[in-house]
Amino acid sequence: MIHIKDFTFNSFQTRCSIVWDEGGNCAFIDPGCSSSSELDALKRTVSEKGLKPVCIMLTHGHFDHILGTAALASAFGGLPVYMHPADRFTLESNEYFCRCFGAPMPEAFETADVVEGSVVEVGSLRFEVIETPGHTVGGVCYLERSEKTLFCGDTLFAGAIGRTDHPGGDYDKIMESIFTKLLHLEGDTKVIPGHGPCSDIATERMTNPFLLPFNEPYED
Repeated sequence: MIHIKDFTFNSFQTRCSIVWDEGGNCAFIDPGCSSSSELDALKRTVSEKGLKPVCIMLTHGHFDHILGTAALASAFGGLPVYMHPADRFTLESNEYFCRCFGAPMPEAFETADVVEGSVVEVGSLRFEVIETPGHTVGGVCYLERSEKTLFCGDTLFAGAIGRTDHPGGDYDKIMESIFTKLLHLEGDTKVIPGHGPCSDIATERMTNPFLLPFNEPYED
């Protein structure tokens, strides 16, 4: 069984999730914590629930999703940080983003590569890596298929899709990623995006205005 606790961090209201199995093995997804108090909230949850951190998983490298990565990895003894290798371009682009938004630059950290078909094991949980470029060049989603749970970063939102107007963005690619990789998942798969409310695949197929060619009518 999967357990999930969500946090909303930094001025961009970025979701960070802690996920864990019945044995308490846990992973952090997109730790965008931008202050010591936000980082402490993660550490406090680990302590209170008796969790055993295994790794950090990044859906992509935009600064608002990674601000706390270096500090969090260090706090738990050097956790591996999983990211698609193509998104090193995005890490390098963060100087541009931070200058545009007046945000601090994230501390540097080492990454371990994940690509399409990789599986990140967190105790009994198995997160399949799905390559979904478009919002960034190396964006990925993490699917726990048996739990019907998809962590999709900024690729797909409830009623929207990720923006593609920043360096590395590509509208055609994000649409291809969503149509060919995500919308064919089981309809009751929970969609947990990097910002905003959660949804499910069926709801996005039927109602997301950015995906009208795929929209299906409700049955009577």
